[in-house]
Amino acid sequence: MLDDIALAPNHASSEDEGPGPEGGHPLFAAAPSSVGFKKLRKRLVREMRETIETHAMARPGARWLIGISGGKDSYSLLALLHDLKWRGLLPVDLLACNLDQGQPNFPKHILPEWLDRFGIKHRIEYQDTYSIVTDKLPENATYCSLCSRLRRGHLYRIAREEGCEALVLGHHREDCLETFFMNLFHGGRLAAMPAKLVNDEGDLMVLRPLIRSAEDDLARFSEAMAFPIIPCDLCGSQDGLQRNLTKAMLEDLEKRYPGRKAVMMRALAHARPSHLLDPALFDFASLRPDQALDS
Repeated sequence: MLDDIALAPNHASSEDEGPGPEGGHPLFAAAPSSVGFKKLRKRLVREMRETIETHAMARPGARWLIGISGGKDSYSLLALLHDLKWRGLLPVDLLACNLDQGQPNFPKHILPEWLDRFGIKHRIEYQDTYSIVTDKLPENATYCSLCSRLRRGHLYRIAREEGCEALVLGHHREDCLETFFMNLFHGGRLAAMPAKLVNDEGDLMVLRPLIRSAEDDLARFSEAMAFPIIPCDLCGSQDGLQRNLTKAMLEDLEKRYPGRKAVMMRALAHARPSHLLDPALFDFASLRPDQALDS
């Protein structure tokens, strides 16, 4: 059963062995031993496992490139993937990758030292996309879209160079819901963030194993694990972004009506094309009443 997460380690790789409060990858050696943290860890692992299994993400023997930015979400993604792998529930090879985008005052030493400390295979790539973004856009412009496209292009290239079949990203439940409402309000379409997709070139998958996990849970997990967070000085310093406004709207809705986010996520997984208006998704033209009703 998915609720009974196996605790027996898979000793296929020495990288995935190590001590911990209940045994586990070395990342969890200093993790809190409280009941609250254990429940949180179990819930996040269960959600990730369900997402991976539901969307058939893991092909035995495949290699995944894990995008690591230095934020709470990507740290949590990496730790939970290694947790699953240590438990023998993820039969893929993991390679962490940080793209140093040349942002001023970026602490280049933090991620390599942290990854080396826990024996995590990784690649650090330097590409000055910061100068490109700031050169092409005015100071009051939103940097996120161009920055993201440039970063994604480099990560695709690295994934190909490293023989990976998938780029794995740390987007969570709130990212998915915010994208849905931004598309609804500003794009005039029903679209969110899928858990699994193929890139435009058709040679790589993009996976989001945390897409069902709540941002608040990941924030608490990250704080408890004492990850060395690296803030973004580019987009993170801009105010008034549409995504921030959408996030505030969702937070207010959740405060007024607790549990609404969970309900909305369930709705995204239970679409009824016959009850929408898109003829490309449902053959309305051929829809006719049952012949028995005509007689």
